[in-house]
Amino acid sequence: GLALNCEIPLFSKFDRKNYFYPDLPKGYQISQYDKPFAINGSILLSNKKTIQIRRVHMEEDTGKLIHEANATLIDFNRSGVPLVEIVTEPDFNSTQDVVEYLKKLQQIVRYLDVSNADMEKGDMRLEPNISLRRHPERSEGSRDSSATPQNDIPGYKVEVKNINSFRFVEKAITFEINRQAEILDKGETPTQQTRGWDSKKQKTVSQRSKEEAHDYRYFPEPDIPPIRWTGNQIAKIKDQIGELPDEKQERFQKEFDLSSYDAEILTREKDMANYFEEAVRVGSNQNVSAKRIANWIINKKADIETVLPAEL
Repeated sequence: GLALNCEIPLFSKFDRKNYFYPDLPKGYQISQYDKPFAINGSILLSNKKTIQIRRVHMEEDTGKLIHEANATLIDFNRSGVPLVEIVTEPDFNSTQDVVEYLKKLQQIVRYLDVSNADMEKGDMRLEPNISLRRHPERSEGSRDSSATPQNDIPGYKVEVKNINSFRFVEKAITFEINRQAEILDKGETPTQQTRGWDSKKQKTVSQRSKEEAHDYRYFPEPDIPPIRWTGNQIAKIKDQIGELPDEKQERFQKEFDLSSYDAEILTREKDMANYFEEAVRVGSNQNVSAKRIANWIINKKADIETVLPAEL
């Protein structure tokens, strides 16, 4: 939460979210409803656009549904495993903004060393919510999927669940924009529902109707006490975060006189950034410039696992 520029309330609690679905055999999910761990954060994109983060909360994972032929299989191995869900405001103007935001989020999580955020292994899953509204300044037949004030968002939304790649999330959003636009052009309203991405057919498919918050009958989780923080505890946690990607990139540009492009590449991964700094420290004894070392690492694609900084 602190790494995402959030406010950390000094009181939070867990709740039970009640619903019936095959991936949740006990009929409820431990989650956080009205008192999450973190609220009101933000991530800044390269185009200086701010993506607001509404909340960061913890909950338990459900089973994994596997759709094969005419059957649906359920893998319960990840059931009950804690996960973090991060919810944004409707601030996106384009699929490019979505993908950049998600990549930044993955990068921050990896810098914090709280998860590998490996999408192939299900460590990070992407779930866009898409809805369209007519733009008042455009022609009657046009739609607009750009960011809009919360009090002006459409009366429906479609959530595409469990996407496991940046490329697929971009395709799913584009598909949904076109699908919903066709429905709206007929004078109809798209059904509020949860859909999945079928990578073979390159389309979204309906999974189930989407409930409203009151349908889940939330109530406080009786087996987990509320969590109370002190200001000192929050300050100590903040001190442990260390330098995050954007800060490191800015410092590399100033300290080592690097271009924004080179600094961005060198700070994509924490191990690479640390490797570069160690190589610069070693190279300074031999009058080798940081710029030359950066060029070598980037252009020669140095194998940081096998080649020591001193051997560059």
